[in-house]
Amino acid sequence: MASGSTEREVKLAAWPGFFLPDLDGVVDGLQAVPLPALQLSATYYDTPDLRLTRAGLSLRHRVGDGKDAWTVKLPEGSDGPALVRRELHFPGGPATVPKEASNLVRAHVRTEALAPVARLVTKRQRVELRDAAGIGAAEVADDEVSVLDGRRLAARFREVEVELLGESPSSVLRALVACLRNAGAGAPDRVPKVVRALGAQAVSPPEVAPVELTDGAEVADVVRAAIANGAARLIRHDPGVRLGDDPEDVHQARVATRRLRSDLRTFGRLLDAEWVGTLREELKWLGGAFGGVRDTDVLDERLRRHAAQLPSEDAKGVAAILRRLSLGRDEHRAEMLADLEGDRYVRLLDALVDAAANPRLLPEADAPAKDAAPELVRRPWSHLEKAVEALADDHSDEALHQVRIRAKRCRYAAEAVAPLVGKPATRLAAAVANVQTVLGDWHDAVVAEEWLRASVQGGGTAAKALAAGQLIAIERAEASELRGSWKPAWKKASSKKLREWLR
Repeated sequence: MASGSTEREVKLAAWPGFFLPDLDGVVDGLQAVPLPALQLSATYYDTPDLRLTRAGLSLRHRVGDGKDAWTVKLPEGSDGPALVRRELHFPGGPATVPKEASNLVRAHVRTEALAPVARLVTKRQRVELRDAAGIGAAEVADDEVSVLDGRRLAARFREVEVELLGESPSSVLRALVACLRNAGAGAPDRVPKVVRALGAQAVSPPEVAPVELTDGAEVADVVRAAIANGAARLIRHDPGVRLGDDPEDVHQARVATRRLRSDLRTFGRLLDAEWVGTLREELKWLGGAFGGVRDTDVLDERLRRHAAQLPSEDAKGVAAILRRLSLGRDEHRAEMLADLEGDRYVRLLDALVDAAANPRLLPEADAPAKDAAPELVRRPWSHLEKAVEALADDHSDEALHQVRIRAKRCRYAAEAVAPLVGKPATRLAAAVANVQTVLGDWHDAVVAEEWLRASVQGGGTAAKALAAGQLIAIERAEASELRGSWKPAWKKASSKKLREWLR
């Protein structure tokens, strides 16, 4: 079973003559308490081309702090000078990478083999800053790091780490960094130890790198950029999908599959048809794997929000409804994880990584992107416009849902060319997104009502039925209101001024 935390730390270079200053009184109310010295031996694992390291992840086995454990570190951005990473720890000896740990990096590793790429031995001197109750607020570690190549010493460096503990504020970090810098430590540096040990290859771009679009870009560059962005998003959120503690990860992974399918449709006439068809079909399968969990998350949020409007005496019935929803989510999540464990998922990721670098382009893709951009957006816009015009006064829910789908495709197409076209494409994308948002809220209300009706058809208590009836009334009222409120958003999106650049 994994244990984990969020690591917030600043690294500072330290020179041979550097000494840790007295840290007592640096932060009001915190006392510096020396801790026993440690000698840590860490072996880092990666692919031969350092996919994990280049993407900001790490997988290591370490001994020496009273533990024999594996650690996966996942990047979570930065907080000022601090490097923020999520740490997941897995017990186990060095012989075998725990499956839970290898799963978290599987989207990067895929069919490659993990192998040791660096071994670091660290002599660590530590000081903990504690409050009056003896609770740690920060730890300062003075590390002398030896990089080993077999038994040979390949390199040596020294650094000081300042790590916040618990929920300590960033002000504690800033004060300690200022004190250490005044004592002669170097400037903050977000480079992890293993990156310093591995050298230049470790700081090369990630496997799926963003494509920079310039004024002279060709359509092929726009295609590569769109596929690279979608593939990178999917891979980036894979660990969070597996961990399952933030619904946003499943949301973003599903968005990645949908946007990729839409972009491949937009650029379809410039790409090999069979190749595009296969990719889109596999992305549809993967989107379906995420869909059950995501739809349940959306429904759960809606029902909880609306349940807060019901009388307190309906709490028992609401609880029964939410229990059923939770059981359904568990089933969807188990099915999703089974799909992520399979070879089909890995093959799709490999195909997307390859597509980001080498899409199967037709000769027409050599055209200047600025010249081709209007046509790329004109077609999805035309499909959206025709779907709206086809609506009868008594149109069905399905017809309106199709308008939402086409609005999303048009938005994605405009966003794909926005780096080249600029504000005209950005404005159109934003206006169409407003249509999509209103219709998305309407569709969520319709789906919620359908689910609530189905939830009581199989029987249940009177309390459950009563609560479901009240929630159905709320959903129906919201759907009715939203059913017509998308029209002002459409009027703005369809203005000729927003579409001048499409001519």
